[in-house]
Amino acid sequence: MSPMRIWAAFACLLTPLLSVAQYPNIRVSLPTSTTPNEVTLSINPANPVNLIAGANLRYVYRSVDGGFSWSEGQITSSYGVWGDPCVIFDGSGDAYYAHLSRPPDSIGKFLDRIVVQKSIDGGLHWNDGVGIGLNPPKHQDKEWLAADMTSSVFHGYLYCAWTEFDSISSPFPSDSSRILFARSTDAGASWSVPVRVSDRGGDCLDGDNTVEGAVPAIGPNGEVYVSWSGPLGILFDKSSDGGNSWGADISVASQPGGWDFDVSGIYRCNGLPVTACDVSSSLYRGRIYVLWSDQRNGLEDTDIFLVHSTDGGMSWSQPRRVNDDMTARHQFFPWLSVDQSNGDLYLVFYDRRETVGDTTDVYVAKSSDGGETFTNFKVSATPFVPTAGIFFGDYTNIAVSNKKAFPIWMRLDSGVMSVWTALVQDAVAVEGEVFRHAPGELSLQSYPNPFNSSTSIRFRIPSGPGSSQIKAVIRVYDVLGRECGVIFEGEVTPGDHEVSLGESAAGIGRLGSGLYFLRLTAAGQSAVQRLMLIK
Repeated sequence: MSPMRIWAAFACLLTPLLSVAQYPNIRVSLPTSTTPNEVTLSINPANPVNLIAGANLRYVYRSVDGGFSWSEGQITSSYGVWGDPCVIFDGSGDAYYAHLSRPPDSIGKFLDRIVVQKSIDGGLHWNDGVGIGLNPPKHQDKEWLAADMTSSVFHGYLYCAWTEFDSISSPFPSDSSRILFARSTDAGASWSVPVRVSDRGGDCLDGDNTVEGAVPAIGPNGEVYVSWSGPLGILFDKSSDGGNSWGADISVASQPGGWDFDVSGIYRCNGLPVTACDVSSSLYRGRIYVLWSDQRNGLEDTDIFLVHSTDGGMSWSQPRRVNDDMTARHQFFPWLSVDQSNGDLYLVFYDRRETVGDTTDVYVAKSSDGGETFTNFKVSATPFVPTAGIFFGDYTNIAVSNKKAFPIWMRLDSGVMSVWTALVQDAVAVEGEVFRHAPGELSLQSYPNPFNSSTSIRFRIPSGPGSSQIKAVIRVYDVLGRECGVIFEGEVTPGDHEVSLGESAAGIGRLGSGLYFLRLTAAGQSAVQRLMLIK
């Protein structure tokens, strides 16, 4: 692998791009990177400040400070590297980077296998990798990995699921596609002979009637779950013996319009499913989730849907729409992760609810009740405009650990593609209490943010029954939850208000550079704003 180059992401916090972001956006890719896309990110469970990300075709990114700064390199392998990156950690802190192959003598052997490379030093160095699924002249595509971190007898097993094509793009009915699966029981040193998961295959046209989207997930007792899209909608299968054998396919949901659809400004778009499972000790332990998008509500209104199963995948809930907008606009390229410390769900997706044309934002949705309800909030500092002439890849990604979520996405600015992340920490303990982004109209914003000497704080108090005068208090807390001062306290009327936070306000001049939290309490509700002070 080529040497890593350091990209000081903190420098980005000073640019106008980040000045109004509630969640400071951190650039992952170097400005000199060539159209990185199709992103993946994972958090080291043995060292949570170590994060590794990847992007097409062969980019690998590494952070050792909790995602605030990144180094960039390019992964190499004698098997060849040809995109579809997937990065995961296992429970011991070893990292695995899966991708497609393109051997140097690729004539007749294009995408001939899946390759999994390993790093034992947090992503600094990678081995040459091990090939999976070599079966010429068939093609191996669209892989994803999972690691068993449960206390089951399969602890430490690695799993890979993908699509095998007889011949990609072949129009002949005699050529078909199928979901395959392999496992490693020796930390990636070797992989089993693939077994077939999907009972019914699909065609090879890489469209609605092709079976794709296999993302494995692990259950609380080491079960392996996989769902995918194809001519029968979204199907599911599971293994109870560490991926050695599989049962009959089970229908999860229909996918009206199929998984291959058009979104303006995007070279190609898909609604392939993502499977996840809660293995925490929450009330929702064992609940399996499948996330996807489709255009059941119109060709100009792509929406995101989630279902769950509480009986090991035998039956499934009715689809719930994740995006809570009231517009006929696109939401697309979703990804899902479960916080295994508490069972909360975090989902990232592109969103056009507040824009016109092809202008696009990035949103995160969170659920703390097993996917029954969702809170949507924007995480991109500014919108961007994609163009169909520049390939965006086929997916975004999000990783979560201990109430910290890192969505990762691509954006296009002045013809330059770049990769970004943000730290989303939606619950902060303050004096024994947990406060979160509140529902309803209560809101809190600051501008500029990050700021140097002063910032304006705007807040909205909802109307309701009772007195026309409502007591409101705005306090500042540091990242440890300690109160640093009171910015505002008084009786206000429902509506919009604005106060200033300056050097002298509540002794704020004593604060050093860093991340702080504003908390507004009023009318029995709370709202939180992250605030970056740079001196």
